[in-house]
Amino acid sequence: MPALFIGHGSPMNTLESNDFTKAWAGMGRDFPRPRAVLVISAHWFIGATAVTAMARPRTIHDFYGFPPALNEFDYPAPGLPDLASEVAEEVKPTWVGLDHDQWGLDHGTWSVLAHLYPQADVPVVQLSINALKPMDYHVELGAKLSALRDRGVMILSSGNVVHNLRRVQWNDPDGAFDWNERFDREVERQLAYDPASILRVTEHADYAEAVPTPDHFIPLLYTAGLAAEDGQAKALVRGYAMGSLSMTCYGVGVDAECPKEADGAATIPSNVPADQSNM
Repeated sequence: MPALFIGHGSPMNTLESNDFTKAWAGMGRDFPRPRAVLVISAHWFIGATAVTAMARPRTIHDFYGFPPALNEFDYPAPGLPDLASEVAEEVKPTWVGLDHDQWGLDHGTWSVLAHLYPQADVPVVQLSINALKPMDYHVELGAKLSALRDRGVMILSSGNVVHNLRRVQWNDPDGAFDWNERFDREVERQLAYDPASILRVTEHADYAEAVPTPDHFIPLLYTAGLAAEDGQAKALVRGYAMGSLSMTCYGVGVDAECPKEADGAATIPSNVPADQSNM
């Protein structure tokens, strides 16, 4: 079963049809239908490693200032408690707590799955990002999840390779700063040739600008850990948004042709402060 990293960008991608959302929809049509999807989203960034274990996860609207249609959006996919238990068992001795009633599906998850599986008929489980752990913990945990792919589980990491909301350019919806492009291409090179050593990119000259906070970058580390078991991660879609966001998407275990250059990603509404939108 393929593993994916999706650059999810603005929550508004949920409601829009653009090059990126069309590419996500194509993945949902072209890839084998999974037994379930295990998602590592940038937006469940807490002080523990946990996995959702409820039968009916709620749709979480973890943002403010966006149009009412986005706040009213519901993604009623079922959970899969048995998979939550599998995850906890698979990664031992690493401890993973079972969350029966606290979290659910946040917009890093449903903004992408709304296009991959628009009928919300594939079970979904989320794995938290433990904010207290070092970067290599996440690469290693990703590698431990690899066996789930052989059991029909798609592992979806949702974040952004480059995510600097304070440098957003409102008047350049499809553009990219030079440092954005340089760092994005360095990550692509590392994932193609030596994904196990993905943390080398933290020494890149543009890392501090591209990754001012770790939350959106860490999901990529899970994909790198999975790719280290498979050989490489291939770029499936490339593109940028508002100067300081990368929308690049990767696949592990995917027979991809040359990556598609895309544009037209949804942007942040003008009335939402970029550094407070929790994109």
